[in-house]
This record gives sequence, C-alpha cells and structure tokens, in this order.
Amino acid sequence: MQNKKIVVIIPALNPDKDLMNYAKELVQNNIDLIIIDDGSKDELKYIFEQVSKLENVTLITHPKNLGKGQALKDGFKYFIENYNTKDITGVVTADSDGQHTIQDIKNIGQRLNEIDNNTLILGTRNFNLDCVPFKSRTGNKITTFIFKLLYGKKIKDTQTGLRGLTKDFAKQCIDLAGDRFEYEISMLITAVRNNVNIIEHEINTVYHNNNNETHFNPVKDSFKIYKVMFAEFFKFIISGLSSAILDVILFTIFYNCLKGYGNTQLVILLSTIFARILSSLYNYIINKKVVFKSSAKGFVLVKYYILCAIQALTSYCLVGFIFNKITLIHPSFIKIVIDTFLFFISFQIQRRWVFKTNEK
Repeated sequence: MQNKKIVVIIPALNPDKDLMNYAKELVQNNIDLIIIDDGSKDELKYIFEQVSKLENVTLITHPKNLGKGQALKDGFKYFIENYNTKDITGVVTADSDGQHTIQDIKNIGQRLNEIDNNTLILGTRNFNLDCVPFKSRTGNKITTFIFKLLYGKKIKDTQTGLRGLTKDFAKQCIDLAGDRFEYEISMLITAVRNNVNIIEHEINTVYHNNNNETHFNPVKDSFKIYKVMFAEFFKFIISGLSSAILDVILFTIFYNCLKGYGNTQLVILLSTIFARILSSLYNYIINKKVVFKSSAKGFVLVKYYILCAIQALTSYCLVGFIFNKITLIHPSFIKIVIDTFLFFISFQIQRRWVFKTNEK
C-alpha cells in the first residue's frame, strides 16, 4: 500500500513564483505532478518553464484561460491516459496558491491509496477559525446548507480544491459540465447521484493575504455554482408544471370526446382517470430520464405510483383536517400551501428512493 505512487494535478493561473518551490518540495516527496498553465500572463511563463524541468512533472499549457474546471478535466484526461497502472489508485487535486500543505497532500494521497472502491476524498477546512475571511465562511455555510437541502448530503467544505479521486470516479469527471469553479460542485453532485463513497478528511486551514489572490469572482462564479446546484430542482418544477398543463389538456380532450356517451359525473370521472394516467406516465418518464437521469431498475414505476397515492391521500387528509380546525380559510388556499410543502418532500423522496441508482 505504502509504495503506491501519488499523482497530483495542479491547475494554475498567474501563479506566484512560490509555485516553483511548492512543486519542487512535492517532487522531493516522491509525488508526480501534472501542472496546467491555464492561460497565464506571458511574463509569468518562466515559472512554468522552470517547473517543467523538474523530474516527474508534466506541464499542460492552455493558450488562453479556459477556467479551473477545464484545467482539471484536461488533467484527469492526461492522468487516465498515462497512469493506467495497478500501482496507482487515483489522483489528487490541489490549488497552486500554497493553501494546501505538503503534508495534507501526502495524507490525502496515502489515504486514497488505501481505498479500493469508487471514492471521493475531500480535504475539509475548518471555517470556524478566526483566520477564515468572512465572505469565505459565509459563502461556504450557505452553499453547504443549500447542498444538503437539495441533495441530502452535508458537505462541510463544498469548494475545497484538495480532493482525492479514485480512477473510476476521475473518469466520470472528465465529461462533466462546467469550466470554472462550478465544476467542483458538479463533481460533488455526480458523486452523490452515483453513490460514490465521500470521505471528508480534515486539513489545515490556510489563507494567504485574506484570500485576495483568488481568481474566484463572487458574483459571476457564485451565480454559476448555484445555477448548477438548482438545475435538478428547476427541472423538477418544470416537469411538474408541464405535467399539470398536460393533465388539463387531456382532461378537456377526453371530456369533449365522451360527453355524449353517458351522464356528466361519469364522464368527468373517466376523463379525470384517463388524463391522470397519461400525464403521470409523462411525469414519470421526464423525471427518470431528464430530471434525475436515473438508471435505476426494478419496481421503479411501482414506487413512483406508491408515492403518488400517498401524496394524494396525505393532501386530502391534511386539507380536510386543517379546514375543520380553521374554517375561515378557504380549502383551496389550504390545498395550495399543503401541496407546495408536499412538492418539496416529493422531490427528495423521488431523488433518494424512487429514482435512486443502487450500483456504486
């Protein structure tokens, strides 16, 4: 186990000259480096030229800045194509600004080498320390809360750049969407969706110059991160709304076709049943294929309709119970509130149970 090689990917954009010493020390610790020059300024090219002369260092150069996400993807691709040997379990990613200590990188790498299943190791910082800038502490807590709310997994450090990925998971990450910092959130979402083993490993919390050298844009990059995080839920909303519209359209069609063949109440009942069957099948297909992108097999459709039945029964019971207690409120208003609440619960149950992929 201990003889396994550690490979580290470092994306860099306009790095400090300290990157040379940083890389040298990593190499001296028997670590292979894949460094990506992500379109740095011409006057800083000498840093990469000197680093590339070190033993066991591979330099990948982007003619222009493509973003941290694209740099990591290119690093993963090179790693998979050139380190396909049994003595390497996976790859470690680290930032170029020196915030990740050599010992922490070694610890992540060594822990990665002790694992034989599909795993993502996260180097987790302590955001409660006084050295952490306010905007970093606040931003991480908000992102952690939203991530847990949407994906049911609490991750203490969602933006950590120090990560250990097994080969299988690194392969999955090559084609993920996102070119900048939102890519790291996409990686977490993919890990949760595919039941990848996520390990949080506490590391030293280091911030240089109050993190002023970061290339993270608080407005632009935050928007992209939350866009990625909410993408699944927004699709779920659109799926629900389009299903409701389809249900109304189908009901109208069936009612107009059947109204001359029986009493009105029977026609309404049959039109409701036929419309709901078709609209719910549409909702099931969209949720499975588009929203949750699930490959789950077995009694998935059965579980979906069990949830639908329970949701409808719960709505009926709660609306009736609350209306009996507070008769001044119209039942329609009560139903809107109850069904909205159940909608959020349904999202979590469908993601975690109905469309959950069991294979790791």
